[in-house]
Formats: sequence, C-alpha cells, structure tokens
Amino acid sequence: SHRPLARRFAPRPTPALPAPARMRVLRRAAVAAAAAAVVLGASPAAASEAAEQYEFQTEVSRLMDIIINSLYSKKEVFLREVISNSADALDKARYLSIENPAILEENPELEMRISFDEAERTLTIRDTGIGMTKQDLVQNLGTVAKSGTTQFVESVASSGDLSLIGQFGVGFYSVYLVSDKVQVTSKHHDDDQYIWTSTADSTFTVSKDEQGNTLGRGTEIKLFLKEDALEYANQDRLEGLVKRYSEFISFPIYLHKSKTEMVDDDEADDAEADDDEEEDDDEEEDDELSTEDADDEPAKQKEVTSWKWERVNNQPAIWSRAKEDVSKDEYIEFYKSFSKDFSDPLTWTHFRAEGEVEFKSILYIPGKAPFGMYENYYNTKAALKLYVRKVLITDEFDELIPKYLNFIKGVVDSDDLPLNVSREMLQQHKILKVMGKKLVRKILEMLRKLSEAEQAKKKKKSASEDEDDEDDEDDEDNEVVAADYRKFWDAFGKNIKLGVIEDSTNRNKLTKLLRFHTTTDIESVFSLDEYVARMPEWQKSIYYIAGADMKEIQDSPFLERAKAKNVEVVLLDDPLDEYCIQQVPEYEGFKLVSLTKEGLRFGDESELDDKRDELYKEQFKSLADWMKEELGDRLEKVVVSNRVTTTPAVLVTGFFGHSANMEKIMKHQAFGSGRTPMQTSKKIMEVNPRHPIIDRLREKSASDPEDAEAIDLAWLLFDTALLNSGFEMEEPRMFADRMYRLMKSGLSLDTLDLLPEIDVPEGDEADDDVEAEEKVEL
Repeated sequence: SHRPLARRFAPRPTPALPAPARMRVLRRAAVAAAAAAVVLGASPAAASEAAEQYEFQTEVSRLMDIIINSLYSKKEVFLREVISNSADALDKARYLSIENPAILEENPELEMRISFDEAERTLTIRDTGIGMTKQDLVQNLGTVAKSGTTQFVESVASSGDLSLIGQFGVGFYSVYLVSDKVQVTSKHHDDDQYIWTSTADSTFTVSKDEQGNTLGRGTEIKLFLKEDALEYANQDRLEGLVKRYSEFISFPIYLHKSKTEMVDDDEADDAEADDDEEEDDDEEEDDELSTEDADDEPAKQKEVTSWKWERVNNQPAIWSRAKEDVSKDEYIEFYKSFSKDFSDPLTWTHFRAEGEVEFKSILYIPGKAPFGMYENYYNTKAALKLYVRKVLITDEFDELIPKYLNFIKGVVDSDDLPLNVSREMLQQHKILKVMGKKLVRKILEMLRKLSEAEQAKKKKKSASEDEDDEDDEDDEDNEVVAADYRKFWDAFGKNIKLGVIEDSTNRNKLTKLLRFHTTTDIESVFSLDEYVARMPEWQKSIYYIAGADMKEIQDSPFLERAKAKNVEVVLLDDPLDEYCIQQVPEYEGFKLVSLTKEGLRFGDESELDDKRDELYKEQFKSLADWMKEELGDRLEKVVVSNRVTTTPAVLVTGFFGHSANMEKIMKHQAFGSGRTPMQTSKKIMEVNPRHPIIDRLREKSASDPEDAEAIDLAWLLFDTALLNSGFEMEEPRMFADRMYRLMKSGLSLDTLDLLPEIDVPEGDEADDDVEAEEKVEL
C-alpha cells in the first residue's frame, strides 16, 4: 500500500498548516531529497573553473560547531542519518513512479550501496532514489543558511535547550562528525548530474559533472574521513553499524566487501598457459615431463583478494506485516536474530496499537532468564529496541516499560515519536506515556493468557479419564502451554513479585499471576484463585507463613493448628514473598493473614470454643503476669494460644510488626546490621494451656514466685520459643548459663565449681612412669 507515502509526499497547502507542522514537512522533504547515496568505482569529477560558488550565512560556523560537538554523543550515528535519508529518497522515487513510470525506466532497482577506500580515506554511500536537481542541491543542502538558523543558534546558546532542534533539518550535516570534506553527486530525472562540495566552512560549490550522467538516477555522497575517523573505512565496522541501526530498512543495502584467501600459483596464472598451444609435439612432451616432476613438489601459493557486493540487511521487519501472515518459524528466527539468544522464546505477542498513538510491536518472553539478572536490577536497561520507520533510534531506552518488565525483549516501531535532531533523545511527551501504558497492558495480557492456559489444563486433567483421541490431543497441546507458564514462573517469578511491590496501578492484574507453594503440594505452585477455590465455606481468610527455606517452614510450630484443621497454608520461602504479600492485604474479598501474627482465628470457632478460651485465660492469668514481670521488656504480654497443639509456647508479633523472617531479612541487609526499633518488634508469648510443662510452671510460680529454678525455666521457655519461632537469640551467653544450671539440677550436682587440678609426679618417679608407659606401648 502506498497510502502512507501518499500522505507523506502529497502536496499540501502551506497556509493551512500550523507553523511547527509546516517546518516538519519542509524538513522531511528537504532531507529526503538530499538522501545520501554513493556510486562504487566512479571517480568524482573535480569542480570546473566555471563552478558557481555560494556563501552560507555568517552564523553557519557556529551552527556546524554545535552539530559536530554538541548534538551527537556518538559519531557512528552519521551513517544511520545518511541511510535514513537515502531510504526517504528511495521511498519518494517509488511513490512518484506510480504516476510517472519513466522515472524508473533507466534503472528499475531501488537500493543502496556502500563502499570504502582505506588508502584514499573515503567512504561512499550511493542510492538510486529520486535524486536532486541543481536547485535542490542549493536549497536543500543549504537549508542551514536559511532564515531560522539565527533563532536556532541563539536559543541553544542562551538556554541550552535541545528540544527545539527537531524543528531544523540538520541530520545530513552529521557527516561532518567524521569527515572534513563532503562531496554530493546527484542526478534527478528532470535535470543533469551536478556535484555539491563543501568543507563545513562558510561556502559550498555546485557544478555540473563533467563526466556526464554516471549515476543514471539517485545520489552519491563521498566522505573524506578525518584522521580520528578511519575506523569507518573498515568493512567489519561498517557492517556492524548497518546491522545495528538499519537492519530493517525496506530497501536492500549492499556493502562492497573484500575476501582474502590463499590460492595456487597455477590457478592464478591460468590465462598465461593458453599461449603455448602452437608448440611442437616434442616440446609438449618435455613440458608434460616437467609438469609431472613439478607435481611432486608442493604447489606454490599466493594471497589473492577478491571484492564482491554483499547484502547486509537480510532480516525482514516482520512486525510491519499482519500477524496472520507470519509463521511460527519466522517469529522464532526473528527473535534469535535481533536478541542474539540461541534458545527459543517462551511466547510472544504481535500487535498494532491505534488511537491517540499508532505503533507496531512484537514482544517476546525469553525461554530462560539471563545470568545475573537480579544482581543489578535497578540499573538494568530494558531489552526493547525503539524504531522510527524501521530505523533504530535507541536500544538503551528504559522509560517505556517499568523495571520489573525488563526481561521482555522486542521491537517497537512508530511514526509518531517526537525526536530531536540527533534522534538519540526522546522528548518527554504524552505520547510516550500512552505508548508505555499500551505496552504494559499487552505484556500483562500475554502473561494472563499463559496463566489461563495453565488453569485450563489443570481443570482438564482433573476431569474424567474417559476421553476420546481428540481430547487427548488437546491435552497434549495444553500441557505444553501449562509447562511453559511454570517455566516462566521459575525464571521470572521474582519480576512479577517486584511488580506487585512497585506498580500499584497494575497490582490486581499482577496478583493473579502470582504462584506459591502450599501445604497441599509443596512441589507444585498454585495461584491465589486456586487456593480460594479449595477453601471450605467457613474459611474467611487466606493464611500464609514465611521462612528462610521450605524445611524451616514445614517444621514450624505455627502450622500445627492449621494442619489439625486441614486448612491450606501458603508457604513463602523467597525473601521477596513477604514484601510482596504486604502489598496485598486482601484478595477477592478474603484477607491475607499471617500465622505468625497475633489475633489468629480460623473462622470455625464455636461458642463453646470461645467459652473454653475464656476459662483458660482466667486459669493462666497468674502465670502470664508472673512471666511478664520476670522477662520484663523482652515481652509485650503473655497470652493463651489457640494456634499450637504440641508445642509448649511460641512467640508472635503484633499485627503491624515484623515477622521473625522479616526481621532476619532486614538485619542482614547491607545497611541494616543495627537493631533499630523499626527492625525489631515487640513479641507476644503464647502458651499452650494443655501442655504439662506450662501447667507445671504455673504451679511452681504460684507456690514460690522467687524460686530460682522456676525463673530459669521461664527464661529457658522464652529462649526455646524464640528459636522455635524463627527469631535470632540476642544473648546466647545468658542462654548457655541457664542451660548449665539446668544440667546441674538434672545431674544432682551440688555446685558447678571446678574440680582441683590433677597432681603431676616429680623427679625420677616421673621418668620411671614414662618409661613404663613406653614399654607397655611396645
């Protein structure tokens, strides 16, 4: 379809356009007409004596200085600018040829060719685009001398604001980043071939090419490279730049490449061998004998260099096609091409966004996480490449999608992006925010579909086993998709958790993507939707517990009552899990409740249970008061527990306090080694009223509150509960002393004072004892 080109090049009444839009139209037309292209092997004609000379405005030297030293942070972008201009010229030639086929009669090929000469220090870019007339060369390549340059220079010099640069067509002049002289040869269908030459000073020359029409049609730009830019006369460097910035240009780009190889001298001198055909038979016999003798010797070789044109942009821009026209293999091949990843992607989404901003995109989820992805999470750039009309603008753009989605790889191509002149920095514009929202929405939709496929597969698996062959085939397909989501979660689950923490706007969507181990099956992972679907009717909350690893969690005393009631519990063994859960106070109307926080209720308590709890509280009130007095500020209070069955006591924290797991995480952070009030929580001891240790301690404390053994037992109970509940011991020496005193009592020792040292025999008696010992050993 040529409709976009028609909109782009169709004449429009200038008065009807706003000033900024008019400037952009004029700039695009000028840059397109000045598109760079170079003819290989054609030596440029020197300017004749009759060449007409034109003068730039006086401020051009200031403008050139800004272009060369300020606008571009990388010199290499000059090639992108020139190729983009050539692509515009080829586009225009193709569009105009629809109405006037004669334009393409002399040369129907629309292409670009790049060559270089290391000896001459030149780089040549040629296209077969529309070309420029003499008047076009004067006006378009002299645009910087037109009115508006003064305002541009003054605005940049006074404010330093580069956002105005996009209003001026100075992209062509980026060639002066690497060259001190530029020669543009151009042939338009309606004019002769002319040469434009300038050294970026205050003048340029335009002359008729004395060699005549050597181009046929199009433009050739020849750059005379600076001393510090000779790397751009290297074929590997040029090929890398073309593939980086212009790999997806619609028109073929050819590079004149050399290949050096070793060949036999005979092969190189085949032409000379034909001169001996008229010699007589005897001489031929002698030659044959000589040849046979020579065959016995190693053949001499010499180095030969050959040159050929090779296309360097073979990869098509498949995002510009309808997704129905792109095969699965093409998607996979394209992913491997631009991402340099050897493994297949997990899944992808291909879409076209319309509305306030229009763009096309293909987004991929890699098959595996890159090594060290989380080591420098906040400084990792998004793996998205941003294109404008298939020309790479940047691959270091991290404002388009949030950090937690930086594992996504893909391309985004739009014609609506506002760019500055260097195309390196995007203006902070509303369009970018709209584009970012659409990209995030598409990524989350892709993940949602992957998650729903897993749920569908699980439902089918739990259905009847009597299925026909067709259903079996469907199951196999679904199994692949379901396995893919588990593979995704294992590789990028941390990113989803970080998204729940950081992205409040999409938190609900991200929460549905979370997966956790539960007490139902610790090997599998389940969504919160699956958890809710398995809840009994009387359960009103989602219960979870966090720990350092799965074994610690499984051995936790906090699970005792939940296991007894057959209540499923979410197991959080990742350091990010508890941070993530704190951002989700409830899900689908069900509160998320920690088993390690105070005020735990399971929802099935009867009136009889409540009355029993009141009786226990009354019975153990004296023990609670005594222990609080003995343990002091180590405890906030002591209460009767309803969460343990076989454990004597546990320590819990307040509803808004840190759990034991969170305390350890914060303490072991780089800047969290100190124990501040924010890092430690007031602890509440919950005692098991049915445990014999607790009952016996109640009796001892009631009979003699000053009993040293009872006090030691109370402290020992606290220390044991501290460790068993996942907290770290603060005073291990005090704990050890209490344990020694308990051992003393258990061993019926009167004292822990040290025994006298053993006596050592003196003099000959000691030597005799040593000799006796040696004899015994022998």
